[in-house]
Amino acid sequence: MNFNKQDEKTASGRTLPRRQWIAIAVLLAIGLGGGAAILASGPASSPQGGHDAHADEGHEGHKDHDGDHGHDRAGEGRPSATQDGHGSADSADHAGEQAAAKVDHGTPAVETVAMTEAQIQSAAIALEVVGPATIRTTTRLPGEIGFDEDRTAHVVPRVGGVVEAVPAALGQAVRKGELLAVIASAQVSDQRSELLAAQKRQQLARRTFERERQLWEEKIAPRQDVDVAEQALREAEIAVANARQKLQAVGASPTAGALNRFELRAPFDGVVVEKHLALGEQVKEDASVFVLSDLRTVWARIDVPAGDLTKVRVGERAVVRATALEQSAPGTVAYVGALIGGQTRTAQARIALSNPDRAWRPGLFVDVDLVTGETSAPVTVPAEAVQLLENRPVVFVRVPEGFAGQPVKTGRADGRRIEILDGLKPGMRVATRNAFVIKSEAGKGSATHSH
Repeated sequence: MNFNKQDEKTASGRTLPRRQWIAIAVLLAIGLGGGAAILASGPASSPQGGHDAHADEGHEGHKDHDGDHGHDRAGEGRPSATQDGHGSADSADHAGEQAAAKVDHGTPAVETVAMTEAQIQSAAIALEVVGPATIRTTTRLPGEIGFDEDRTAHVVPRVGGVVEAVPAALGQAVRKGELLAVIASAQVSDQRSELLAAQKRQQLARRTFERERQLWEEKIAPRQDVDVAEQALREAEIAVANARQKLQAVGASPTAGALNRFELRAPFDGVVVEKHLALGEQVKEDASVFVLSDLRTVWARIDVPAGDLTKVRVGERAVVRATALEQSAPGTVAYVGALIGGQTRTAQARIALSNPDRAWRPGLFVDVDLVTGETSAPVTVPAEAVQLLENRPVVFVRVPEGFAGQPVKTGRADGRRIEILDGLKPGMRVATRNAFVIKSEAGKGSATHSH
């Protein structure tokens, strides 16, 4: 300001003395200096950089009122604003890293497992191309393996006697006609004696007939004697056939080393699953001394609740799975009971299973998956291709370096194939058999990185 010796006029026309103008100028200078000091100290004490804007506003205000003071104070405030700007940028980068870590944490990060062709062949890892397949809808029912009753026999001696020998042992596989036991039987002795006597009478009747016929041809004996001799021969032949069939009915051979020797033989190929006689034991003709079963075929019996009877029909396909063993076998429903049990309120059904290796043992508990529908899926893989890694399904895709773990979203499954809803495309080659070997290698790599 430029003050002269004369009083200045105010906007209202009033004049003020020079001394009062000097006092007003001093007060304005003191006020502006205090405000600048407060603005200069504000950013250092504040945890945020929010006072930078106020400092800029104060800077602009000072430029309007006092250029020199505003320039100095604003110059002092700029270093704090610059330092606070760097802090805000670092905080933003740190927050971005935390957000990326949260996103990556949801999906298991699987690095590429390096494997050569020689290593893949050595581990017997099979590959298959991802493609469409039919997924079967199934209903699971509990069941139990039992004997094929059409090929199971309770062997009885059919004659009473004393056991002289038992060459067959429990659990032994026997062939048709193989000797199971030897029994000394008075009944068999009587029948063999009857057969021998009938055979002797037959021989005598034949000689008599031949002699009478020769005499009749020489016109020495009448025709009536020939007819009588022929009748006696026919009766003798009938007696022999009757005695022989009696022995066959009880399973005894017409001839033996001893008249009372009865040999009990296997009626068909099978396994001795029960044995109820011992050496020297007296047995009756209707006693069940052996249980023989052909275990090459077994039945899977299931109890079907009334609500599921519409799903179980003769001829329907099924898959039988052992609950205690890792084995399964296909089959078809061979029988569905027409009656519902009064206490169980279920109907019994059975599935015939081929059992050449005798892996299905009677008494084994099983789960039976009955096929109730079929649908097509565009992207499927074998069930063994899907591995769990960090509790998430992963499929190992073939890449030039080896295998890359690809997280997938699974859909329907029928025990053989699994539908892939997301993560794979048709045409990709994935590991199927022995894919767990790649999983173990991936686990070793993760453990190494963690250390």
